[in-house]
Amino acid sequence: MKKKIVSTLLCTAMLVTMMAGCGGNNAANTSTNSGNSGNSGNSSSADTGSSDAAATDEAAPATETASDASASDEGKVLNIYCWNEEFKSRVTDHYPGYTEVDATTGTIGDVTVKWNITPNDDNAYQNNLDATLLKQADAAADDKIDIFLVEADYALKYVDTDYTMAVSDLGITDSDLSKQYQYTKDVVTNSDGVLKGLSWQGCPGVLFYNRDAAKAVLGSDDPSEVQNYVKDWDTFNDTAKKMKDAGYTITSSANDTYRVYSNNVTSKWVVDGKINIDDNIMKWVDDSKELVDAGETGTYELWSDDWKKGFYPEGNVFCYFGPAWLVNFSMAADTEGSIGYNGGWGATEGPQGFFWGGTWIAAAAGTDNAATIKDIMLTMTTDADVMKEIVVDDDDFVNNQIVMEEMAEDTSYSSKILGGQNPLEMYCAGVYSLDLSNLSPYDAGCNEEFQKAMKNYFEDNATLEEALDLFYKGITEKYTELTY
Repeated sequence: MKKKIVSTLLCTAMLVTMMAGCGGNNAANTSTNSGNSGNSGNSSSADTGSSDAAATDEAAPATETASDASASDEGKVLNIYCWNEEFKSRVTDHYPGYTEVDATTGTIGDVTVKWNITPNDDNAYQNNLDATLLKQADAAADDKIDIFLVEADYALKYVDTDYTMAVSDLGITDSDLSKQYQYTKDVVTNSDGVLKGLSWQGCPGVLFYNRDAAKAVLGSDDPSEVQNYVKDWDTFNDTAKKMKDAGYTITSSANDTYRVYSNNVTSKWVVDGKINIDDNIMKWVDDSKELVDAGETGTYELWSDDWKKGFYPEGNVFCYFGPAWLVNFSMAADTEGSIGYNGGWGATEGPQGFFWGGTWIAAAAGTDNAATIKDIMLTMTTDADVMKEIVVDDDDFVNNQIVMEEMAEDTSYSSKILGGQNPLEMYCAGVYSLDLSNLSPYDAGCNEEFQKAMKNYFEDNATLEEALDLFYKGITEKYTELTY
């Protein structure tokens, strides 16, 4: 896939971009958000394979290395492409020397920073990014993409092309990155073993629970006590019955548990060009169908208004699954009256460990701001003081093993959103158990199409066999090279 950057998807992306407008999107819509985030969120869809944005060597722009660039050579405009406000807020709040001008503009010294933010709805972010990258080689210097952000679900689509720079070409060394979690580097390492991006965050996931519901139904909101009621899927499903009897749904939607199941598969979505549905994915289908039929969860789309009702006490939802960015960035923690605003969430491990999303910073080949990008990457992903600020100010889990382990033992640190709890030890334990061996470039597309198809089954609009047929049809239309 490495040498294919101009392919069907990029041509399609331009057409789609011209024909469709960009809808609004929740800030965390990340596979998508680190966040995220973005933080992934949930997620964004990734179109890859023969229908991916991939580049031919002829189309790829030339790469300028850090040794060729100096501060005096820097371009006057730094263009950053992303899908939400998360990275912008991190830079605004924590990058020394950044001055905000307005919602889409800032400055770093003499450099004007322009934020191109396209929400993930209907794959709009990737479509816009793909179409713009296709024109990168011929664009004027101040119009070229300098930085763009990617999520884990589709990172390979971009890092396995010549549109992304190796971080070593920016002058960033292995020593600089020695304290980062290895999995965050694995996500953006291409098929030749070259590191093509960096992240400020790690995204091990936990179960966030409504403390009032826990006290009312389970008799305690202590994390260790709550864990006894959600320690495995059988126990979790039994607790769902207790919650239903008390007027709560166990989760807002069947989609809330999907990432936990899908992160614990033993095989890839695509094996030798053939679509493969792992047994643990089918277990999610079976368990979710029982919960939906019993009225113990809903079928809402992630990020929808109905799904968000559980962020408030009157929504009567017991728990959500997610990483640190979810509870901080996506659950209305800054909104008066929300559960998070009142410190009403708690965190515990849940039935299985998992990760969700994360946001990676990639330098676009052809940038004339290599020195600035290097400094942003190093400051935002390696500077210990900045890392600590992000943990304290934003309740994020950062990509620095030493900082996180120190703060996990720091009795002075607590999360207001989590009622004074320090969840960092739990996150730290989770990040070491992450297994990325079954990631594939098709993950985002397969995950999205599968959940969409299964909703028909959960809502009794299709049999299981019919829903599976819908999935196979949708995914082979998206990736024409696949069979089943």
